[in-house]
Amino acid sequence: MDALLAIAVGVLTACGVFLILRARTFPVLLGLTLLSYAVNLFLFASGRLRVDAPPLIRAGASALTNYTDPLPQALVLTAIVIGFGMTAYLAMLALRSLSESGSDHVDTDQQP
Repeated sequence: MDALLAIAVGVLTACGVFLILRARTFPVLLGLTLLSYAVNLFLFASGRLRVDAPPLIRAGASALTNYTDPLPQALVLTAIVIGFGMTAYLAMLALRSLSESGSDHVDTDQQP
């Protein structure tokens, strides 16, 4: 399970960086979204993924390895909301730039 999560984080990061290096604004926006997904998955995986484990430690519990850390889950939920707001804002900026310049290139001096 850990190897699958590590591969998923790596693939999302590689695809996100590849899309950020494009010359148009929409792929850059998709690349930023993929990078935020990779960070969210990394934060979620840092919370000791366990199946059927309680998120809180009961009184008198023996070892600290039998629970799931709830903090990364809360951080991921917060990051999802912030990422959605950032994506919506960047999409509006990209549409405004497209309407004013007539091109969706990151560098408006170069026309296709």
